[in-house]
Amino acid sequence: MSEEKKDFGDRAEEAAKDFKEDVNKAFDPANPESGKTVAIIAHLTFIGWIIAIIMNSSNKTEIGSFYIRQTLGIFLLLIVTSFIPFVNLIGWLLGVVLWIVSLIGSINASHKPVFLVGEYFQDWFKSL
Repeated sequence: MSEEKKDFGDRAEEAAKDFKEDVNKAFDPANPESGKTVAIIAHLTFIGWIIAIIMNSSNKTEIGSFYIRQTLGIFLLLIVTSFIPFVNLIGWLLGVVLWIVSLIGSINASHKPVFLVGEYFQDWFKSL
């Protein structure tokens, strides 16, 4: 019985080591996939956007910053258009389409601003 416990403990330690290595690799600034991870997380609700800002502040990546700005602009566009009667439905549809296009761009790791307003978002939020 103690041999099984020891074996289980050894496997658990090895799994924890592997997990730690994977986390370090995923958030390493030298790893090009690190910025992609930040970009994708930025699209997952407002809380995900805040997490992405925190992750990007420790090791800034160009693609991470790009999609943090894009997502902030899309979120603000959705909030602003939701208060305007009769425009809110069109604004929400446009916002969801922009969000999906931006999410696909972040998954592909391309610096493609969303149509109509993407360049403005990059200019307005360049400090992020």
